[in-house]
Amino acid sequence: MKNNEILNQVQDNKINFVMKINWGTAIVIAFVCFISFIMYFVISMSINTKYDHDLVVEDYYGQELKFQNDIDKEAHSKTLKTNVSWKKTDQGVVIHFPKELDFNLITGKVFLYRPSNKQLDFETPISLSNYNLLIPDKRLLDGRWNIKVDWKYNTKSYLYKTEISY
Repeated sequence: MKNNEILNQVQDNKINFVMKINWGTAIVIAFVCFISFIMYFVISMSINTKYDHDLVVEDYYGQELKFQNDIDKEAHSKTLKTNVSWKKTDQGVVIHFPKELDFNLITGKVFLYRPSNKQLDFETPISLSNYNLLIPDKRLLDGRWNIKVDWKYNTKSYLYKTEISY
């Protein structure tokens, strides 16, 4: 008989415990769990170096002031018969300059920007022996690159920008 009494008392205690958590208490517990869950992810994303968020360029505001100049250079590029183009080869990326221009008078620089890692960014001066400029394969890792060719022919400045997947 005592076993049945103990069993009934345990079942009554379970029911009483469940009955003590009403819907208001359950809502508060749900809110606390949700807020804890969100705070965990916010803190882990802020602390983890895997999720570092760098600016695109260090001198962001200085670059913004030069933006109109870049727009003018791109407009000059559109007036050419053929614009700068690029092609992926086994040796790397070959940048082709317009053949109607004298390649000896072309000066400037090529900037390759890697959005995922700023340590891989680099700049190469334009030094041509023909109408092509080779960016060696050893300098480029697989993935997305932004190429910016800022060049000058005689007194006019030109700008060519594109995104490539290498």
